[in-house]
Amino acid sequence: MPSPRTTTALRPVRLGVHGSTHLASRLVEAAGYPPTAVEYVPYEVTEPFGPLRAGQMDIMIVKYDPLEPDIAVSDPVGFDGRAVLVADHHPLAGRASVSVEEVAAYEGFGCPGDFPPHVWDLVVPPRTPGGRTIRRVHPMTTLTAMADLLRSTSAVHVSFRSLDAVVPPDIKVVPVHDLPPSPVAFGRLRAAEPAEHVRRFVADAERAARR
Repeated sequence: MPSPRTTTALRPVRLGVHGSTHLASRLVEAAGYPPTAVEYVPYEVTEPFGPLRAGQMDIMIVKYDPLEPDIAVSDPVGFDGRAVLVADHHPLAGRASVSVEEVAAYEGFGCPGDFPPHVWDLVVPPRTPGGRTIRRVHPMTTLTAMADLLRSTSAVHVSFRSLDAVVPPDIKVVPVHDLPPSPVAFGRLRAAEPAEHVRRFVADAERAARR
């Protein structure tokens, strides 16, 4: 574990997150930084890169490479296991883990707003490894709206285990054992040279992940 860093006389690293800060806080701790070294800035999946492009954050959590020409992506700094989100009344809710082949029996969510379609295909695959179609029919907007739809239907959302820290108690996050975990990295604007303390933070997180 590297020695803890401080940001004396420097503003915290403004780190963009979607949903829970749980995964991001683990990355901060692994890099040897105190919680005060980071300020979390939320973003929505419907417009994931808007706050970064508007200068409201220094870097943001990305899962998979968005392949946006103006966004540079760091080396992986962690991984997030795969899961399916369901309401507590759902047939899959009580399982210790499920196969994505089972998940395909239920309706899922389509690509939201300006979210990169090729990344959504990795988050919510259009087909399972066994060839079953995942019916991506419901609109994805906010976590609150998604939770409301899960409660009122048998829909599912293929997502990530880290959301367990942010979903309401009646929404269950069930691990999917046959989808590989997602690489987690930091994205930044390619044209904006990050401040030295931001570069150091990213480098320390990358170093911690390689250990």
